[in-house]
Amino acid sequence: MSDLLPVRGSPGSPYTRKMLALLRYRRIPYRYIQSDREGGQDLPQPKVQLIPVFYFEDETGELTAEVDSTPIIRRLEDEYAGRSVIASDPVVAFLDYLLEDYGDEWLTKAMFHYRWYYDDDVEMAGSVLPHYADVSQPDEQLARLKEIFSERQISRLYVVGSNDTTAPVIEGSYKRFLSCLNEHLKDYPFLLGNRPGAGDFGCFGQLTQLVQFDPTPAKIAAAGFPRVHAWVSKMEDLSGLEVTDDQFLDADAIPATMTAILQEIGRTYVPVMLANAAALDQGLDKVETEVEGAAWVQEPFPYQGKTLQWLRIEYARLSEDDRGRVDGVLAGTGCEALVAPAQG
Repeated sequence: MSDLLPVRGSPGSPYTRKMLALLRYRRIPYRYIQSDREGGQDLPQPKVQLIPVFYFEDETGELTAEVDSTPIIRRLEDEYAGRSVIASDPVVAFLDYLLEDYGDEWLTKAMFHYRWYYDDDVEMAGSVLPHYADVSQPDEQLARLKEIFSERQISRLYVVGSNDTTAPVIEGSYKRFLSCLNEHLKDYPFLLGNRPGAGDFGCFGQLTQLVQFDPTPAKIAAAGFPRVHAWVSKMEDLSGLEVTDDQFLDADAIPATMTAILQEIGRTYVPVMLANAAALDQGLDKVETEVEGAAWVQEPFPYQGKTLQWLRIEYARLSEDDRGRVDGVLAGTGCEALVAPAQG
């Protein structure tokens, strides 16, 4: 493998920020490519046009493109030693997997919603994001890109389930998560103790945009949760943090603040993920459920059906004893429904 791992992405992509921060923490040398000008024109194209793109060497030495951050993290664990973001305790590792998926698949709803639902946020994103491709573009071209890009993204709000009906649900969830994380950070610098896991980076990625870029959610964070604002800044580069193997939480002594985070996940992410999976299984064209007594309506999202399957596979891989320990942690949070045996 080359000394520098090629990664293509953009500062406005929460998943790019997630993975670059993880690379820095793990001290994996990389080459960050933001445009064809920087040497990206000869790299292979991924099957799905998403970012970030990681380029790994295959058995013949040729580069292959991968875009799914969760399996990429696990591949990096196999190929680079030290400073793991996966706990050795299978129970803690499962909780971390759940936290990462929550960040990737639920907090992203808040990120996309705020960015393209409110006028001030649309103005900010539409004005700034097109510059990331090339800051030297003419103003006239940037103005056209702003209009085209904004219209396209606003038209895609349905993908994350953002609409006038679900807006209060998404925004209430965002504020509650900030509150839960703020309380947890009073005792622990990371979600699962004194060293970061994959879940920290999953939540961090979305919060780089929510807390520090998009005006409406950033104002909420700055006014009420400066501790979280600071945490996001610190997570950006943890290359100087020294860690030891015993710094993850004890799975048999999960603190109340983590239980509160799991309860928030159980109130929001869980019912939507389960309803989405049911709609996909039944071939329905609409997902309909309730979150906190409010209606949730969106089109089915096939990818999130897959991530729920992957979470259940992780649970099934646990030993019987470890599944029992996970069940004990999740009991009463609402998250236990994610891995409950199928009825009927």
